[in-house]
Amino acid sequence: MAEASRTSAASGAGGEQQSESQARSPLESSKGRTAIDDSVVTKVASVAAREVRGVHELGGSVARAVGSVTQRVGIADERSQGVSVEVGEREAAVDLSVVIDFGESIPRVTEAIRANVIRRIEGITGLTVTEVNVSVNDLYFPGDETAEPARVQ
Repeated sequence: MAEASRTSAASGAGGEQQSESQARSPLESSKGRTAIDDSVVTKVASVAAREVRGVHELGGSVARAVGSVTQRVGIADERSQGVSVEVGEREAAVDLSVVIDFGESIPRVTEAIRANVIRRIEGITGLTVTEVNVSVNDLYFPGDETAEPARVQ
């Protein structure tokens, strides 16, 4: 994730302009720097997306099937399913795959996802979110998850 060195509209006391790359980030201070791991941003994005009304679950059908198996074995975290992030020193970009409840407005739900993911990541981590891409992989219809009958009794 490249950070462009853009000129800020704010001027210093001597009339000098500060570049964005020279401005202090909330993750930097005179005492040190804070690094945020990709897994942290992934979990925040996942929870934020799930908070939106109309989101049934995250992940495409293949990711959900694989995730279901790996969760049973105990080697996967469902909070990372359907979420991909790129995290830099000051910025983050997010890609989400979602299943939307049938009857919900896809544009409304995806815009609400973007807004909530940006608000939560920026508020919790201090990173600036550059983009949130949402891929709608499926629609959920009530009754879709009816349990299959047991093969063995």
